[in-house]
Amino acid sequence: MTIADLFKTAKTIAVVGMSPKRIRPSYGVSQYMQDQGYRIIPVNPGHAGSEILGETVYARLEDITEPVDIVDVFRQSDAVPEVVESAIRIGAKCVWLQEGVIHEEASQRAEAAGIFVVRDSCILKEHRKLN
Repeated sequence: MTIADLFKTAKTIAVVGMSPKRIRPSYGVSQYMQDQGYRIIPVNPGHAGSEILGETVYARLEDITEPVDIVDVFRQSDAVPEVVESAIRIGAKCVWLQEGVIHEEASQRAEAAGIFVVRDSCILKEHRKLN
């Protein structure tokens, strides 16, 4: 799979670590992707049950009741292994690690489970490059 293929086939993006604050990168990036037609599902245990960008916030990936194509990670690198295990459990197609989010062992674990991994890259910047 390529990033271009991913953008063509994906419909739903779960954003782990999404903030309700408009000044945070997770908000702006998610708003952009939503404006491009993707369904955004916010994941942030501190805001579970509230809404961000008109979507209900979930505490964890496993609480989402619909298929997730991309798990977009806006968390510290040390949180990546737990997110990857959750992504494997829900059958996500891709784990996208935003700029500065790096965890090679967890990335390899995801790939071994058949998940496409994008490392240390901004989903908004990559989408703009291809569109």
